[in-house]
Amino acid sequence: MAHPIDFADLVATAGDAVVVADATGAIVVWNAAAERIFGFSEAEALGRSLDIITPERHRERHWDGYARSMETGKTRYGNGELLKVPALHKDGRALSIAFTVGMLFDADGKTVGVSAIIRDETERWAQQREERKRISELKAQVKQLQASAPAEA
Repeated sequence: MAHPIDFADLVATAGDAVVVADATGAIVVWNAAAERIFGFSEAEALGRSLDIITPERHRERHWDGYARSMETGKTRYGNGELLKVPALHKDGRALSIAFTVGMLFDADGKTVGVSAIIRDETERWAQQREERKRISELKAQVKQLQASAPAEA
């Protein structure tokens, strides 16, 4: 049964970033949410390497895994597991992102790329870090109060 849904519209209007890269790691789909999250326009991103959003210190590991996935057609993250990793904004700011990955295949079953649905978690991650810091401070205060309290007879 044919669907009246235009899948290009679906990608274009998605609230989360939709990024698709070919087998070489070149970006071939970059929606408006990706523009908002990463700061690169579609024209700036298309055809460029995923390195534009991958922090330099993570690139070697990223590309080793990417090459393995392209060779095998499998990723250990393909079961809907949410990946949480650092990323880069166009202006150089560090981002915290969460995303899922899907492998893409041609009609013959050959691996042709990956799709990622990405959400910016930077603000939430910073809030959680602040909460953890505050909890540690409160625990230290409780310990200090307990240590200075007179012993019961």
